[in-house]
Amino acid sequence: MLEKIDIENVLFLDIETVPAYSDYGGLSSRMQKLWDKKAERLTAYNSNQEDPVDPEKLYSRAGIYSEFGKIICISVGAYKKGEFRIKSFSGHDEKVLLTEFADLLNKRYNRPEHLLCAHNGKEFDFPYMARRMLVLGIPVPQILDLSGKKPWEVNHLDTMELWKFGDYKNYTSLDLLAAIFDIPTPKDDIDGSQVAEVYYKENDLPRIVHYCTKDVLTVAQIFRRYRGEALIEESAVVEV
Repeated sequence: MLEKIDIENVLFLDIETVPAYSDYGGLSSRMQKLWDKKAERLTAYNSNQEDPVDPEKLYSRAGIYSEFGKIICISVGAYKKGEFRIKSFSGHDEKVLLTEFADLLNKRYNRPEHLLCAHNGKEFDFPYMARRMLVLGIPVPQILDLSGKKPWEVNHLDTMELWKFGDYKNYTSLDLLAAIFDIPTPKDDIDGSQVAEVYYKENDLPRIVHYCTKDVLTVAQIFRRYRGEALIEESAVVEV
């Protein structure tokens, strides 16, 4: 099946998210109460939990949830004329970067043969982007909007799902897949757990963007391995 896909129709992507505010105190009183309830549910699964729930401490995990987080970077990669071209949409204004990304999808990835591909994209990247667009009043592009679509009409590929071969029990990280396929690690500087600290404490968005672009390239490399193809040469990677 994968061999039949025209790889130039695939847009590979990765997103980086952080809590909506630098700390718990930035939340409105209404949102604080809702986060408190979320924090209780997050700790309920730990049967050995003895200390009282500390919503402020747990707030560092808020970026995982689209209701309490925001997107600060979307990096995309596509094959064009023998090159793998990478572009990033990043910034402190989430609405601006999401609007620019939506414009790209509406103009260039709006036909039935177009596909989006991410690692764990079906559980995280794709729904997160769609939800944040709704919150910010941005029309969700057709390729992201699942409303009324049948499963075979959803143009989403997920390198983690493809690796499972129907096994739904385990999560397999991008870094682990890169290791077993002998692909350079994208986690040689920071990893997802450090993004919020780098953003809020170090104020180093360019570092996060660079990390995000490496993830996109790794997703594309893994996809090529799934197809039995050689890796993309470094000389063919172009940032635009």
